[in-house]
Amino acid sequence: MIHARAINHIGIAVPNIDAQREFYEKTLGAKFEGCETVADQKVKVGFFLLGPEGAQVRLELLEPTAPDSPIAKYLEKNPHGGLHHVAYTVDDIQKRLDDLKASGLRLIDETPRPGAHHTQIAFLHPKSSHGVLTELCQPKKA
Repeated sequence: MIHARAINHIGIAVPNIDAQREFYEKTLGAKFEGCETVADQKVKVGFFLLGPEGAQVRLELLEPTAPDSPIAKYLEKNPHGGLHHVAYTVDDIQKRLDDLKASGLRLIDETPRPGAHHTQIAFLHPKSSHGVLTELCQPKKA
């Protein structure tokens, strides 16, 4: 069992974050929080916060930084971009992964790796989550 505490963010693959920023800010009313490059994933991420205090949702726009990145490969199949993944906040991400693997779920990551915003992340294979790429996120402990 994942024991998700909340949706951490919704990941959206895009060819260019800057080209889409106006839509998210002006059309949706989201607050741009800035960009970060996650070098080992070959991706630039732009975060947008949407909704009222206490019920906010974070959108994560994903732009490839190399032609062989997973996001570049996604964009080859979906040139305009689109929903890439849903991420859930969890505690003790390694235990969650171990439990999921023991239950027979297929994992992309058997051990966590560094993600944006100083998180530890891991992905479940979409074939084990009914076609939805699922990410587990463990925020940095204060």
